[in-house]
Amino acid sequence: MCNLTTVVMILLFAVTKKIFQKIALKCPRVGLQTLLILLSIQEISAQNKPRSEINLDAFIQRVFPVQQENINYEDLYESLYQLYQNPLNLNTATAEELASIYILSQAQINSIVQHREQNGDFLSIYELQAVQNLDLETISKILPFVEVRYKFSAGDLRNRLTNPTEHYLVLRNSQTLEQSKGFAEDKYLGSPQHLYARYRLSHPKDFQVGFIVEKDAGEKHYLDFYTFHFQLKNKGNLRNLILGDYQAQFGQGLIMSAGFSLGKSSEAIATTRRSNLGLRPYGSLLEGGYFRGAAATYQIDKIDLTGFYSYAKRDANINETDGEREDYFSSVLTGGLHRTATELARKNQLTEQSFGLNATFRFKNGQVGATILNTQFDAFLQRTPVLYNKFEFVGKQNLVAGTNATYTWQNFNFFGEAARSSSGGVGAIGGFVAALSKQVEWAVNLRNFDRNFHSFYANALSEGSRNINERGIYWGLKYTPKKGLVFSGFYDRFQFPWLRYLVDAPSSGFDYLLRMSYQINKKALFYAQYHEEHKGKNLPNNTTVSDLVVNTIRQSILVNFEYAINRDFKTQTRVQLNTFQYETRSKSKGYVLMQDIEGTIRKVQLKGRIAYYSTDDYDSRIYVYENDVLYAISFPAYYGNGLRTYLIARYGLTKNLDLWVRYARTQLSGVTSIGSGNDQINAPHRSEIKAQIKYSF
Repeated sequence: MCNLTTVVMILLFAVTKKIFQKIALKCPRVGLQTLLILLSIQEISAQNKPRSEINLDAFIQRVFPVQQENINYEDLYESLYQLYQNPLNLNTATAEELASIYILSQAQINSIVQHREQNGDFLSIYELQAVQNLDLETISKILPFVEVRYKFSAGDLRNRLTNPTEHYLVLRNSQTLEQSKGFAEDKYLGSPQHLYARYRLSHPKDFQVGFIVEKDAGEKHYLDFYTFHFQLKNKGNLRNLILGDYQAQFGQGLIMSAGFSLGKSSEAIATTRRSNLGLRPYGSLLEGGYFRGAAATYQIDKIDLTGFYSYAKRDANINETDGEREDYFSSVLTGGLHRTATELARKNQLTEQSFGLNATFRFKNGQVGATILNTQFDAFLQRTPVLYNKFEFVGKQNLVAGTNATYTWQNFNFFGEAARSSSGGVGAIGGFVAALSKQVEWAVNLRNFDRNFHSFYANALSEGSRNINERGIYWGLKYTPKKGLVFSGFYDRFQFPWLRYLVDAPSSGFDYLLRMSYQINKKALFYAQYHEEHKGKNLPNNTTVSDLVVNTIRQSILVNFEYAINRDFKTQTRVQLNTFQYETRSKSKGYVLMQDIEGTIRKVQLKGRIAYYSTDDYDSRIYVYENDVLYAISFPAYYGNGLRTYLIARYGLTKNLDLWVRYARTQLSGVTSIGSGNDQINAPHRSEIKAQIKYSF
C-alpha cells in the first residue's frame, strides 16, 4: 500500500486540478499552461502506478470453492486472464464494465462513477482510497483488473506493434505415463502426447493477434484443433473488429453468452447478473460454443451497432447409407476428441452458418438493447425420438430475437432480458442487485424458459445446463458486519414443467448455500460453507411406475484455512464432505482431506498438494480445483479410495523464458484398474507429466 506522503500528494493533485479548472474558465491561457504542467505530473504518476500480480488459481478457488461439472472453467480462466492483461481504465470504464469483474457491490460501482463525474479523471490508482464506500481490502482485490490510463497521444500503430504490452509464445507437452487400453489395443490412431501451442501479440484497447493449436492424446493430426483471431479496437467510431474466432455476450446471456458466466456460486450477489461484454476473441480449447468469421461494433453517438457472420464446421454423427450422406443428425458434439476411427469420422461433418445484429443504446443510468441471431445447419437436426425430447428443436434453421435493459437507481441495479425463438417459445429473465447499506447486499433473479424455447448460444443464470424448460426464483444475501468478516448465501427454487434426461416426469426442487469467510489478519484466512440441493431424478433399476421419479438430496460441507508462513511460503488446509441420497435409499458418502503448500526458493516457484479421499460411489464424487501450469485448467472428480498428489515448479531460465513442470499421480486402493473404456489402465494408479515453456518477445 502507498505511504502517507503519496496519499497527501494525490489529494493535493486533486484539489489543485479543481482550482486550475476554475482558473481555465476565467483565464484560458493561464489555465491551459498550468493544466499542461499538472498533466505532465499526472503522466509520471500514472506510469509509476503499481500493477498487482494476480493468482488466478486462488481467485477461482475462492469464488468457486465447490466445483460443478457444467461450468466451462477453461473459458472462465481465459476470460479472467484476458481481463488481467487488458485492465479496465478507471477514467473510461462504464458501470456495466465495472460490474463485469464480479468484485464490486452496486454502491461501490456507483461511488467510482460519481467520484469521476464530480472530480474529473483519476490521477492515479492510489486515488481509489479517496472513493466513498471503497475499503483497502476491496481495492486490493480489484487492482489486478483496473488501471489509470489517459488518451493515447503519441506514437502510431507501427510503434505499438514494435512495443506491445503482451507478446509471447507458449509450448506445452503432457502425457499419461501408464498405457491405457486404447493405446495397448491400437484403437487410438495417434501418439499418447497431448501437444499445445499458443501465440499472442497485443496492445491493450488497441489490437490483438493470436492463435492456439492442439492435439489431444491419441489423436493422429498435430493440428487437430486450432483457433485464431485478429482484433482491432477503438479506431474512431469503430469500437471493435474481430476476424477469426470470437464470442459475443449481450444482455443477460439469453441469446448469446460468453466468457465470465458464473452461475450460482459462493459469490451470491454479483454473479447473478451478466454484463454487456459485446465481442471478445475466443481463446479456449472447448471445440464448440464459438463463432468463426467476422464481427464488428460501430458507435454512432450513444448507440453501439454490432453485426457478425460465422461459418464453422462442427462435429456431428451424420452417417452414410449406401455411400450417400444422410441429411439429419441428432446433436452437435463438442467433446473434440478424434482418437479412434469412429471419432475421426464425426469430425467437421456439419456446417453451421450464423449471422446476427445487436443495437445497444446507452444513457446515463443504464442501457437498452435488441439482439437477433439466426443459425442454420446444412443437415436436419432430429433428436433421439424419446419422450423427454418432444419439445426440443427440430429442423435446419433457428431464429431467436429479443431485447434487454439495465437501469441503475441509487444503489439498485435492475436488469432483464426477454427473447423468442422460431418455435414460438419464450425465455425471460430479470431481477436486481442492491446495496441496502455498507454492510448488506441483496439480489433477486426470476427466470422462465419455455419448454420449446431454443437458444443455442445462451448461458443465462439457470439450474439446468441449458436455458430451456425451467422456471425459478433466486434470492441472494451478503452481510459484512465488520472488516474481514463476511456472511453470504442464496436460496434458489426451480421447476421443470416437462421431462428431462433421466427425469421421466415434471419435477421441481431447490438448493441453498451458506458461507462464512473471515480474514483473520493479513496472513490468515478462514472460510466454511454448506450447500444442499434437492432435485427429482429417476430411481435406478426401478420397476414401480408410481415411484419412477424420486427426490434426491446432495449435501456438501467445506472448511478451508489459508496461512502465509512468511513472504515466500503459504499453506492451505481443506476438508470437504459430500453426501448423496435417493429419498428411499441409504446415503452415499464421500470426503477429501487436502494439504496445499506454495512457496519460492530463490528463482523457483513451487506449488504442491497431497489429498486423501474416499467416496462410496460416483454419486458422492467430489470435484476439486487443482493448480496447473499457466493457461491450463484441471478440476478432476475424486471418487473411490485413493491418494492424489501433484507438484508444480516454475523457473525463470532467462528474463524472457519461463519453464513449468508438473507431475501428478492418482493412487487407488482396493482395485486393480483405473478408468473405463479405452481410457482404462490395468493398474491402480495413473501418473501424468507436463512441461511448458513461455517465451516473451
